[in-house]
Amino acid sequence: MGTTKPGGRRGGLVRLLAVAAVIGVAVGTAVGYGVQAEREPSPLPALNQPGLAHPAKPLPAGRQSVALSAAEDSKVKADGDLRRLLIPKPAGARVNDEAWWIQDGWTNLENFALDFDQPDYIYESVVESGFRRAAAASWYRGDKDIDVRLIQFGQTRQAQDFADEQHAYMPYDDEFGAGNEGDVIQGSGNGRYYVYKPFKETGYEPLYQARALVQRGSTVADISVYDSKPIGKNEIRTLAEQQLERL
Repeated sequence: MGTTKPGGRRGGLVRLLAVAAVIGVAVGTAVGYGVQAEREPSPLPALNQPGLAHPAKPLPAGRQSVALSAAEDSKVKADGDLRRLLIPKPAGARVNDEAWWIQDGWTNLENFALDFDQPDYIYESVVESGFRRAAAASWYRGDKDIDVRLIQFGQTRQAQDFADEQHAYMPYDDEFGAGNEGDVIQGSGNGRYYVYKPFKETGYEPLYQARALVQRGSTVADISVYDSKPIGKNEIRTLAEQQLERL
């Protein structure tokens, strides 16, 4: 494993996170970007589109489009303070004061890349993919570690590609994937949540992990839960649904 976060794991569990969490996300993303790089470029649509011509006269009353209010327009929400869209701290949880990669609710591009096994490669790849900014939060609840990131790209397509690449490696039954197809987050489009098989290593308690990925517009929500006890599907699904609602 390459250099990851100083001091090992980020939560209150044993340092298995450095193996099970950081490596899993890192290699999965690297593989995803590798697959994307091998794809043939998609042809652009023709510039001449006569079907988009304006009507000869104004539409009658009742058929004219109405501008969305700020509350209804998700783009307005996402273009504001992205930190405000993070789900609130769960009941009974406390802020992880050791989350050095978060500064005032933000994680910069350098720290984002350090979450991965090959930070230099990830840094360059994400920049080329339109990385804009990332808001983050981390909490403890007992032995449980809950991490949430909102990763925003310049365009919806870039965010969708990032989410799809992450989903692509999750079914693999190895140290990088969850070993299953996950479950659909209702009403999310491409959102899914996963409960991993427990990670076991001699001399340590088993590490249980769950993850949810959901994309809305140009923003991807990436939620991870780690615990020394089994994590139920309902827990990660509820967090994902709450985050989706805020997006």
